[in-house]
Amino acid sequence: MAAYRGHRTNPDKFEKSQIKIYLLILPMVLLCGLPIVFIIFHAFKPMEELFAFPPKFITTHPTLDNFRKLAKASRSAGIPISKYVFNSLFITAVVVFCSLLFSTMAAYALSKLRFKGRNVMMQINQIALMFVSVAVMIPRYLIVNKLGMIDTYLAEILPLIALPVGLFLVKQFVDQVPDSLIEAAYMDGAKEWQIYLKVIIPLIKPAIATAAILVFQQVWTNLETSNYYINDDSLKSLAFYMNTLTSTSTTNTVAGQGVAAAASLIMFLPNLILFCILQKNVMNTMAHSGIK
Repeated sequence: MAAYRGHRTNPDKFEKSQIKIYLLILPMVLLCGLPIVFIIFHAFKPMEELFAFPPKFITTHPTLDNFRKLAKASRSAGIPISKYVFNSLFITAVVVFCSLLFSTMAAYALSKLRFKGRNVMMQINQIALMFVSVAVMIPRYLIVNKLGMIDTYLAEILPLIALPVGLFLVKQFVDQVPDSLIEAAYMDGAKEWQIYLKVIIPLIKPAIATAAILVFQQVWTNLETSNYYINDDSLKSLAFYMNTLTSTSTTNTVAGQGVAAAASLIMFLPNLILFCILQKNVMNTMAHSGIK
């Protein structure tokens, strides 16, 4: 290991040979980072800078007026923005937890347990990857309506729990867990739940982190459930409210562009923060190095 660390391709300290790598990576970093910088600073721009030409990436006179106008617009609608924030946080937390729980349990069963119909179930999940939400919009509505979940939090939660790509991703990692570990756990008297919690889960944490980001992004920015299943405005999500706010005639005016910029930043920041927290595990997932 020491010899590997000392190798010139992966030195412990800066070396001149790394300059060419920085020169290659830096333009790509700037290309990917500039949109993020623009979104952040755009939300704090005063009116004269919002329409400056050429546009500025970094504002010279930051202000919170855009966020004050956003809060004022929410109060004038009769429902405070804090209610929409609570709805989105509650719905997202429940969906992420349930989706990861069911995905990891199903991945363990489909990968390591032997039962009739296992291959058929996996093929059904793979077929589900090809369907976009619009294709199943009418069947989903009929089911939600038949179950009497219209205007309830369940209508915002249940349709989003199943994430085929999350199950597919987690299963690939469970497949890499050596069967010898499972057999050793059986010999020690471990039950299925103990194997799942103490053997499988610790070894697939990178895949779980990546799946959590995918589920979070799907739920946090989801408009479909609030649009089709919810009539009560107090139960709608923050994403739906922000989309409604930025599409109204008020924000389509010159004065409303600052409100739209603030709304875009609020919706973007949680995704960025979550990715920054879990990025190490995401990189491990991409490199397929979760099993050691």
